[in-house]
Amino acid sequence: MACRDTTASLQAIFGDAGDFAVHAALPMHSDFADEGAANHVRLCATHGDPGVELFVYGRDAGEDRRGFPARQTKLAAESIARAHGLLPDRAVFVRQSAEAINAGAFHNDVVCVGAADTLFFHESAFEDTIGALSRLQKAADGLFELKAVMVPSSEVPLEDAIRSYLFNSQLLVVPGEPRLVLLAPSEVQETRSAREYCERLVGGNGPIGRVHYVDVRQSMRNGGGPACLRLRVVMSDTELAACHQGVLLDDERIDALQAIVRKTYRDRLAPEDLADLSFADECRIAREALLDVLDLEELA
Repeated sequence: MACRDTTASLQAIFGDAGDFAVHAALPMHSDFADEGAANHVRLCATHGDPGVELFVYGRDAGEDRRGFPARQTKLAAESIARAHGLLPDRAVFVRQSAEAINAGAFHNDVVCVGAADTLFFHESAFEDTIGALSRLQKAADGLFELKAVMVPSSEVPLEDAIRSYLFNSQLLVVPGEPRLVLLAPSEVQETRSAREYCERLVGGNGPIGRVHYVDVRQSMRNGGGPACLRLRVVMSDTELAACHQGVLLDDERIDALQAIVRKTYRDRLAPEDLADLSFADECRIAREALLDVLDLEELA
């Protein structure tokens, strides 16, 4: 049901077949386990230019799943690459390290983030770091020069990297700034090793020139953080005009969505509430109201 709803939503938003393609979901099988943008990085000279697609996986299809879960399979990543028609020599598949997974980095975005021509990652992010960088550099040949920024375990232990969510951040190209900006959760600032590393990082002459801290504790406590906004798709003005305009946010629409949340959402939820029939009605009413604001009533 969730897959059907998601597909229907995407088809409604990106319905212009001349500009967009909405692919069907992968088969609902553990061999096709896919965590999406959490295990994917696109690298390029500048946004909109041809680039390199980095897919990070934790296990092969049929591999033993005992122990800490490796959520992303190589088969799923390869299937996505084929469906999107990616050039084979511009797509790189890299295995995440078992050390990182066993330490709690169930998504690669907990130990790695990238933007433009820069890959920012922990020393323990990949099973074979030298091999991964070599393959990325080969794939980038003729497009851009890869800038790899590896954070040593001696400076930021893996435990601190995971606890602070140093890499579960956004790495942004900000107009007017010559170097990238790392938008990081305030937990990074409060974790000594991560904070001191960031100070050294921006004080050097590398590709990351500023760190901006934000308080996203509410999102973090629900398993999120800045990286929840990592899935970004560069769109031209023509493509932007071709997508469903009701989902493009402005101050008026944001206010309307917040008003619905305040009116229809419970301020707390306990396990026993899931057996409350009125809760199901509340969810339906909230969903219909949200779809109305987004001009997506046909999905109700």
